[in-house]
Amino acid sequence: MEYKQRTVTCGQLRKSDEGKHVVLNGWVHRDRNHGGIHFINLRDRYGITQVVVGESADQSVRGIADRLHVEYCIAVEGIVHARPDSMVNPDMPTGEVEVEVTGLQILSSCEPVPFMIDDESDAKEDTRLRYRYLDLRSGGMQRRIKLRHDFVRAIREFLSDRDFYEIETPTLMRSTPEGARDFLVPSRLYPGKFYALPQSPQLLKQILMVSGFDKYFQIARCYRDEDARGDRQLEFTQLDMEMSFVKRDDVLEIMEELFGYVFKKVMDVELPAKFTRLSWYDAMNTYGVDKPDLRYDLPLVDVDDIARSSSFGTFKTVLESGGCVKAIKAPSSEGVAYSRKYITALEEAAKIYGAKGLAWMKVGAGNSLEGGVSKFFDGLQSKLLDRMGAQEGDMILFVADQWKKTCNSLGAVRIKLAKDLGLIDPKAFAFCWIIDFPLFEYNEERGHWEAAHHMFSMPQSQYLDTLESDPGSVKGDLYDLVLNGYEVASGSIRIHDVELQKRIFRICNIPDEQAEERFGFLLNAFRYGPPPHGGIAPGIDRMVMIMAGETSIKEVIAFPKNTAAVSPMDESPSYVDQNQLDDLHLIIKQPKKAE
Repeated sequence: MEYKQRTVTCGQLRKSDEGKHVVLNGWVHRDRNHGGIHFINLRDRYGITQVVVGESADQSVRGIADRLHVEYCIAVEGIVHARPDSMVNPDMPTGEVEVEVTGLQILSSCEPVPFMIDDESDAKEDTRLRYRYLDLRSGGMQRRIKLRHDFVRAIREFLSDRDFYEIETPTLMRSTPEGARDFLVPSRLYPGKFYALPQSPQLLKQILMVSGFDKYFQIARCYRDEDARGDRQLEFTQLDMEMSFVKRDDVLEIMEELFGYVFKKVMDVELPAKFTRLSWYDAMNTYGVDKPDLRYDLPLVDVDDIARSSSFGTFKTVLESGGCVKAIKAPSSEGVAYSRKYITALEEAAKIYGAKGLAWMKVGAGNSLEGGVSKFFDGLQSKLLDRMGAQEGDMILFVADQWKKTCNSLGAVRIKLAKDLGLIDPKAFAFCWIIDFPLFEYNEERGHWEAAHHMFSMPQSQYLDTLESDPGSVKGDLYDLVLNGYEVASGSIRIHDVELQKRIFRICNIPDEQAEERFGFLLNAFRYGPPPHGGIAPGIDRMVMIMAGETSIKEVIAFPKNTAAVSPMDESPSYVDQNQLDDLHLIIKQPKKAE
């Protein structure tokens, strides 16, 4: 079918274009018929232009206009006119003009849509994903996909200008489990053998350093067979980076420069030249999490000494058993009444992380302590108020338990308070580095040590002599980048010594023979002059989600899976026919049905 091809986009026309003869192609966003006069909002990804089929239009044009419905794809030919001042739409970039239609063509029709294509859809998530091709027409999705494009483009510009090479690594590789389950791909040519989709390019980028490519990056697709959630998908995209002859501060500094450049270019936001740095212990001890949101204050406060001087038996018992007592101040708020019901809601948040309860007291008139456990703190009022910085109208909340459980539980209370009290500036971007992580963590179920991040991270030099004798105290040359309470990047200085790498494997319950079998190609490469190297991998999906002010990465991915790891649009995963299974020498073993 021949059609009139656009000469301008639907977001392009301005008052200076008055009198021009133009052709637009797009979708019918709205069609208002006022007694035979059609006011049609025509939309493409560049914007919306109002076109008018007036009473003077050719009868054939008017006939076509009468057949239009929303989301019909059409071609419009006409003359640009300035709108009268009283009819200018200041909310539209094209709001000063309209196009008087002289020719109209339906390029394709549209069935009744399951939801209206607005700036943001109020349809249920599965409906949006089933009709993703319609959802992607919405203004919100189009802006977010553009934001993602601009973000990645700026990354490429910055790194290419600093002598980084963009190098692609394979999607089909050897299975090297890194914590999550691998997605396995059966080989047709080699029955019984499998490729794996990479959880990350970790080993390959280290081999690139051995190969002499001292500055590498890649916009890498990664795959992990794990449960989906709001900020995680089975397949995701990360900026993968690695550099040779660097130390931790070199990596941190170039990332600060990178995001400073990207945020300024993409969002016109100035970031600080240096990001806050917190040790893992200080982040946990002060904020209750290792990914703290620094857009608000509300620190956790150590009150062991005050609790020990109180008459509250529960606190004393916890302290005698080696635990701790921490408190947080809930500032007075006109929007939230500190009722018993609300305190119970805070307590439920704390119990998710194992707290047995949430003790509390309020600061009343004259800075008196009232309610809850206040009666156990006679004579300690002044000291407690001074420690907490509390005043009339505030509430003080306590958790007493083992250190990590206390931190996590009260950290959850901190997050809920900030949201409920409106303490979070949604337009702020608060970056921070978390450093000095434990290198190992003990798996109680399996009865052995495991890598806290991954097994290729360098221990800090002062712990090299005590790796085997005291793994729990070893700190790694690890670093996470946190933005607004989300971990957005993780990295480390890598091990480049074969014998040290084997020691780490052994501590993680991987004997030499198994290490050679699973990671032999890396160990072999490390026998040929590997350089010291380190890197980091920011998550593209999560970063763009935060920049867009969203809470789910589905809002910044064109074709995501739902929370059940299913794509409603193409109905994947799906069964395949027997011929395909025969080619791959596979037999499907169906799960047993419950009796």
